Amino acid sequence: MVASADQLATTAGNAMFAAGGNAVDAAIATNAVITVVGPHLCGMGGDLFALVYAGGEVFSLNSSGWAGSGASADELRAEGLTEMPYRHDIRSVTVPGCVDGWLALHERFGSLPLMQILEPAQRLAANGFPAGPPLTGGLASLDEASRAQLHEMANQSNNVGDRIRRPGVAAALAGIAESGRSAFYGGAFGAGLIELGKGLFTEDDLATPIARWEEPLTTTAFGVELSTASPNSQGYLALAGARLAEQLDLPDADDARWAHLLAEAAKAAGRDRPTQLFEGAGGSAIIEEIAGRVGEIDADVASTSPAPGRDGDTTYLCTAGRGVDGQMMAVSLIQSNAAGFGSHLVEQNTGINLHNRGLGFNLTPGHPAEVAPGRRPPHTLVPAIAVRNGELLSVFGTMGGDAQPQILLQLIVRMFHHEQTPGVAINAGRWALRGAATGFDAWATPLDLLLAVEGQTPASWDSALADRGHRTERLDVNDSRFGHAHAIVVEPTGMLAGAADPRTIIGSCAGG
Repeated sequence: MVASADQLATTAGNAMFAAGGNAVDAAIATNAVITVVGPHLCGMGGDLFALVYAGGEVFSLNSSGWAGSGASADELRAEGLTEMPYRHDIRSVTVPGCVDGWLALHERFGSLPLMQILEPAQRLAANGFPAGPPLTGGLASLDEASRAQLHEMANQSNNVGDRIRRPGVAAALAGIAESGRSAFYGGAFGAGLIELGKGLFTEDDLATPIARWEEPLTTTAFGVELSTASPNSQGYLALAGARLAEQLDLPDADDARWAHLLAEAAKAAGRDRPTQLFEGAGGSAIIEEIAGRVGEIDADVASTSPAPGRDGDTTYLCTAGRGVDGQMMAVSLIQSNAAGFGSHLVEQNTGINLHNRGLGFNLTPGHPAEVAPGRRPPHTLVPAIAVRNGELLSVFGTMGGDAQPQILLQLIVRMFHHEQTPGVAINAGRWALRGAATGFDAWATPLDLLLAVEGQTPASWDSALADRGHRTERLDVNDSRFGHAHAIVVEPTGMLAGAADPRTIIGSCAGG
């Protein structure tokens, strides 16, 4: 089974299963296709995190890139900046880790030839694909400077269904399939990135492999063992929020008090994220400390202490299946350009747009996440896996910028406490704590948070939450600002059940 934000990608993943491949082969193929057809979400110019369940164990891959050798916080501060540039500035671009992530996954767990795995993506890039509504809408909203950078796609997409070809991306995929990382980081893409950086990146920056296998971060809540990626991922917030929620008297999920209590758990977990989240932070110790904050949560009144939150555009996908040996393998993979088309800068040799993941860095002197050469920024990407008694229970995740842990908290409670099916849990209305502007700024404005509620939540939530002191905002039904979440679960019978988020518009979940 494969669940993703684009039906073309889901089809490619299932083609790998049909060819005798495993869940890792399917995940790489799925992600590769989305990098072609969904550049508003992700791409080879972005980063990747993944969890793999194999042989009864969970493995964690961090393929997030670092700041180039020319990175300088002093230079940025001298220009009067107090935070990292958001768009149109190469200094918010870190070395992209996506391709190294694919290669590391394939080297350790892949079973099919890489050329076969990447073929569907290469074919779509070379021959063209129909522009979907999300991509067409994103391109139509570009400002003049962004449109000039993203002209290859923008000039081909005026209407939904227009054919878009990306020949440079096709060539890059072919090179990776034939020659590995050297064809990408040491090839046309790498040369173009170095030229665009004007001293920010060196050949050595790109020659050093990015992907690292790390110990997953784990905790137990609601009777299941939850795993995610360790910092620099913000995944600890989802796990810590679950630990807090487990200690609360949660009502039914259609009760406004349910939303209130979980929002307060998210606040208690995230109130000091700016000081806690950085590369190398001790995630397990942070979770245990946060789990003791349950006394901060008032069952009837919203807190006003500093708490969580520009909109994130990312793609999450999951795959699961049994191999010829009958053993279950599953992948929880999240890959991103950070915000929309990322930096809105394009490496011109390949036409690959570049992420702006460096926006997570800090410009405060001495801060552990201060931008510096070779340092990885704090990351919003959160993959998740649930295991019970050593057996896979679920792979799940979402896009959503700062809101990712909040959305995952709601899925955890719905699936493992209320025992809802993936379809019910994914389709249910959500809440999200939001900052003033972009989806990555809630932590910057902790005393000015909106509690946004989705259109399909009960209408009674608005007044009930306002009475508890929340400043609320009702958004549309199936609003993408509440993430694109997908989940696959293993039923007691051994069958797989899953759901793709309707908020993607063109996502799908399918298996055989």
